[in-house]
Amino acid sequence: MTYLLNALSLLIELAFDLLATLLVLRVLAEAARADFHNPISQFLYRATNPVLAPVRRAIPNWRRINLAALLLAWLVMVLKNALLFVLLGAAPNAAGLLVLGLADLIDFVLVFYLVLIFGWSLMSMLQVDSRQPALHLAGAIVEPLLRPLRGRLTVGMIDFSPMAVMLVIVLARILIAAPLLDLGKALTLGQ
Repeated sequence: MTYLLNALSLLIELAFDLLATLLVLRVLAEAARADFHNPISQFLYRATNPVLAPVRRAIPNWRRINLAALLLAWLVMVLKNALLFVLLGAAPNAAGLLVLGLADLIDFVLVFYLVLIFGWSLMSMLQVDSRQPALHLAGAIVEPLLRPLRGRLTVGMIDFSPMAVMLVIVLARILIAAPLLDLGKALTLGQ
């Protein structure tokens, strides 16, 4: 029975994390003002707009941040955690689920940035075709994080700013996301 529960929880996590990825990518692409003519940006817009359009009427953007997409990503994480707790036979606390969803979303965004910065750095080191839509979108999303350190951590021909930003992200996961996840789990289980 535990094998079936493990398989179901994996499928639930995968499905909800894919939805969260679409929504987080939409938020980050809009915030970074990524090129809308990029095919990946157009796919993100088409895939998320049917769900976001009604919500955006009630929740407008704040500066360049798509609050409706952030709210939906948070709700996706809350629903994912609720389903996982119900699957395990636990009765989750609603307030704990809200905190756990927020912590899960923060951790998800931090891990997403880690993977994106690493992939972008690797693609730029390997001299991938500069017309690649994924490279342009990744560059637009990671550039706001790298810009403050650009040129300051250069030794010879190597720019260490991606490594410094990745270190800060890992520290944020340890110091911010992990305690929030622990708090959310404790509140959800009523401990």
